[in-house]
Amino acid sequence: MRHRVSGYKLGRKTGSRKALYRILLNECIKRGKIRTTMSKAKAVQPKLEKLITLGRKGSVNDKRKAYSIVNNTEITDELFNVISKRFETRDSGFTRITKLGYRKGDSSHMVELSILDDIPIETNQDDNNDE
Repeated sequence: MRHRVSGYKLGRKTGSRKALYRILLNECIKRGKIRTTMSKAKAVQPKLEKLITLGRKGSVNDKRKAYSIVNNTEITDELFNVISKRFETRDSGFTRITKLGYRKGDSSHMVELSILDDIPIETNQDDNNDE
């Protein structure tokens, strides 16, 4: 029985699973989206949401927590300076999983995990009125 068991093991031991999560998080923050399997995306999405929430808060302690997960200063700076500014008005739901179909080699369900481009509606209307 799986009562009160949370998280995904992904067929890996703890160290390689943490390394996999770190790599997926780094690439998703750096590129804005990644293509991966459904199970990996579902495992990483909550961690990415929590990182973006830390970036929105923006305190020194939050920056240290994010760095301890990501382990890269460039990506931590991008998270706190660029991505957090996009989501100032949004409270949650910073990422999206889009289904892409099945991989030809092993029929794994492929998805795209992407960070939303959240642009406030007021800014778009102001830009359209200027033209």
